[in-house]
Amino acid sequence: MNQSPTTTKTPVTDARRAAADICADLRSGTLLDAAFERRAAQLDGRDRRWTQELVYGMLRKRGWIDHALSVRVRGGIARLDGDLTDLIRLGAQQLLEMGSVPAYAAIAQTVELAKQRHGIGASKLVNAVLRRLDRERSSIGADLPVDPIDALSTEFSHPRWLVARWMARFGAEETRALLEANNREAPVIVRPWGVVREQLEAMLESAGVRVEEAPLARDSIRISGPVYLFDVAAFTQGACFVQDPAATLVTQYAAVPPGATVADLCSAPGGKSIELARTAALVISADLSPRRLERLASTKQRLDLNNIAPVAFDAREPAISPVDAVLVDAPCTGTGTFRRHPDARWRLRLSDLAVTAMMQRDILRSAAHVVKPGGLLIYSTCSLEPEENEAQVEIFLATHPGWALEAPPAGAVPEETIDGGYLRVLPQAHGADGAFAARLRSPA
Repeated sequence: MNQSPTTTKTPVTDARRAAADICADLRSGTLLDAAFERRAAQLDGRDRRWTQELVYGMLRKRGWIDHALSVRVRGGIARLDGDLTDLIRLGAQQLLEMGSVPAYAAIAQTVELAKQRHGIGASKLVNAVLRRLDRERSSIGADLPVDPIDALSTEFSHPRWLVARWMARFGAEETRALLEANNREAPVIVRPWGVVREQLEAMLESAGVRVEEAPLARDSIRISGPVYLFDVAAFTQGACFVQDPAATLVTQYAAVPPGATVADLCSAPGGKSIELARTAALVISADLSPRRLERLASTKQRLDLNNIAPVAFDAREPAISPVDAVLVDAPCTGTGTFRRHPDARWRLRLSDLAVTAMMQRDILRSAAHVVKPGGLLIYSTCSLEPEENEAQVEIFLATHPGWALEAPPAGAVPEETIDGGYLRVLPQAHGADGAFAARLRSPA
């Protein structure tokens, strides 16, 4: 029989402890994926999925939750300790968004966690706030701001400055669609390796995995429903790897000639290198971080790849001889991947655009020196921002006489993703992550 949380001490679940620790890691500057892998590593598959639903979901709704809490915390949430604020956010996410969690459990568990981490006074505050939130849930959202940008920013939990940028470029209707797309859970998409699509589909289905068609990328398969891939033989035995269609399209747009030697700069975690390795004779997969290359090394071993050479160096000083093609998958603000990395929207600042743009220019300029005469240089980002995309290409072409933007061969990618010779994938239009690419031909 369920008892009231006010009369019985409630042991806190390991999943909720992990969620609180992940949030603490984020506040210290750790990226979400790394924090999740660190803190959820010891959880079983079911608890991992639940923790991911809670933390990633809270981050997608954080602005909305803060709006709901702002009038229910005396003096506002800004006055609270950061850890306590995150505990309340996690409790609110369970109350308002996770129908599988009974209200009493969401409240009792959060109250006990606050008591253990911050003492009895904090736990009483959490109890009062969450109980009021539960009582008043039907009225939440009735007080959206009048200003349309503020309203969208609040309703869809995005920074106001970014919503304002997108409104100016896309208009209100398309911006709303983009924000909605960013707040959907990112699906798991896999690509076959060493087998054809139909074989992989049969292998997954025989393991009880539900599959669907994936958008845009031929041969890709969308996995439907919760699954932990390391429990699936088709994955562990090297018959597939994970890749969003937007990333796949970048390599298909590149249309690198069969048998080429390719350098993939800024390559980690290595998904594009793997796609390039389907037809290339050799892929030099380079990244500044040896630690980030460890994931590629693991995937290389799992897929039994022998034509990828991971190497650590700074893409601004590429330590290789000229090759047939170079892919610059440039560091960027990642505004096209907010559904997959919901923490990024809260870390990003307007000033970051200038910083990344300067780094991109340096990398692109250096990469041009290691392309053979008549070879290809493919520049790509997972950003939606023009400063990081077409503006970079325009600057490069203006300062590199003889280079030219060259569209890919007909049929390389879906026609609707080609925009004036560029590859442009938009979450609100294509149901994938955002991506941009430019295919540049060097003078012979």
